[in-house]
Amino acid sequence: MQRLARKWQRAGRRIGFVPTMGYLHAGHLSLVQRARQAVGQNGIVVVSIYVNPTQFAPTEDLARYPRNLKRDLKMCRAAGVDVVFTPGDKEMYPDEIRSRRCESADVPRFDNRGCGTYVVEESLSQTMEGAARPTHFRGVTTVVAKLFNLVLPDVAVFGAKDWQQAAVIKRMVKDLNFPVRIIVAPTWREADGLAMSSRNKYLAGDLRRQATVLWCGIQIARAAVKKLKTYPAAKLKTAVKRLVECEPDARLDYVELFEPDTLSPVPTVKRGTHMALAVFVGKTRLIDNARL
Repeated sequence: MQRLARKWQRAGRRIGFVPTMGYLHAGHLSLVQRARQAVGQNGIVVVSIYVNPTQFAPTEDLARYPRNLKRDLKMCRAAGVDVVFTPGDKEMYPDEIRSRRCESADVPRFDNRGCGTYVVEESLSQTMEGAARPTHFRGVTTVVAKLFNLVLPDVAVFGAKDWQQAAVIKRMVKDLNFPVRIIVAPTWREADGLAMSSRNKYLAGDLRRQATVLWCGIQIARAAVKKLKTYPAAKLKTAVKRLVECEPDARLDYVELFEPDTLSPVPTVKRGTHMALAVFVGKTRLIDNARL
């Protein structure tokens, strides 16, 4: 991959990059389109497909995370992707990660004791997803840094659905002087407002309907700001929590209201405040966010 990227660079061809964990949907393809716009028809668009184990905790859904490489390759081909990079664990983490089974449950665990080098962002990664999943962003920044060094992109495109992740990546790029322009593309939604996600595959029957509670929570917050201009953040959090609790299989993990650039929590919500929430619907954990 790196040899190919250097060859393209020597030929003066710009590289646009979309890192994914596969099981692609229309939201991913919109990122591909944005990458193509950024590098032009003479540029190269690379999509990586790699389910990164270091961003999953032992109790999370690594083993059952949806995968369908044949389908993904077909979608990439139709979308005009030039190269799909599909490394495995041995390529990405040679001699560092050894999979094993927990003694008490059939859940994958990873022994990272042999892993000597991580990339850790210690500011923007501390709240929300970072607080709920303490090892998550260390895995994200490490794998994205490795992918940047392999693909050597001029431009990388991330989705706004993972707003905090995009902010953390932008901070890493700035702090470590990666020569990469980061583009954050809009969230794509289903007709009923549910943000497109590979994990939506887990939602069956009434769980799919209940999952729209995330979008309903955002709509409630937007309506409150539109009506009153300013609104106490604590009161709005309570309203969203009550809304989620009305669904029999939904449980709020967190809801936060913050400045979109710094991710700093705000006591009062107003136009331009950003909102993010995470909700368990059955066993499936979904996230969403939006500007109010």
